[in-house]
Order: sequence, then C-alpha cells, then structure tokens
Amino acid sequence: MRKTTGAIGLGAALTVSAVLGIGVGGTANAEPAKQQSLYPASALVLTVGHGADAATAEVQRAVTLSCRPTPTGTHPAPAQACAELHSVGGALGLLRTGPEPGRMCTKEWRPITVTAEGVWDGRRVSYEHTFANNCFKNAAPTTVFEF
Repeated sequence: MRKTTGAIGLGAALTVSAVLGIGVGGTANAEPAKQQSLYPASALVLTVGHGADAATAEVQRAVTLSCRPTPTGTHPAPAQACAELHSVGGALGLLRTGPEPGRMCTKEWRPITVTAEGVWDGRRVSYEHTFANNCFKNAAPTTVFEF
C-alpha cells in the first residue's frame, strides 16, 4: 500500500510541476541566448544646429542613421548617406565639406554646426563641423547632413 501511495504522490507532484512549468531541469522555460550580429554596429545620431560649435549650437533637426545590415533610420536618404560613409571608411572628417565648384555663397557669418555621434563598425564616433552659413552647408556635395 505504501508503494502505491508513494507512486500516486510522486505522479501528482510531477503533474503539478509540469502544469506550473517548474520542471527538474529549470532551463526548459529559459529564453534562448540571442545570436550575435554578423556585422559590427554602425548607427549614428546626426544633428544640425545654429551656433559656432556643438556645445553652444541650438539643435534644429536630428535624425538617426543605421547602416548595418541594411541602411535604415529617420534620415531621408539612408542608402545614399551610408554609401558615402562607406566610401570614406566611416571617417566623417574625410567627407567633402567645401562648396561644389561654381557654387557661390555670401560671406555672411551665421554658423551652422553639424554633429555625428554613435558607433561605426564597432568603434565610437564623435564628429563636429561648423559651416559659415546655411548656404555653405547646402553647397557641400554630401547627403549625410542633408535633412
């Protein structure tokens, strides 16, 4: 009789633990480990603001740009911006910031500062450039800061 009562008790305990999801192993309900990305991170926050430097500029617009695995973000032309960044290896300082030949701008000093903060190919990026005025910014042949 004891064997029967013990077997019934053990069966009831196993049934309750199966219903409640608390098994002997404890890992059956654990969330699987997330797979690491095949690509290093490449995501930036880009800003444009009025002011002589990033510390004092009044930010007018900001967008996000992620280039891996596919170009996405709130940037209006993420594929073009990512292509430009890939062409300079993510070194934003190598982007052309001077006006295109034949483009004329006034010599008015009303500074516009652009910034980029984030990660490119897994390394931290911090970039800042100040244009003399909005005309010089718009005359630069780059889509990275066209938003």
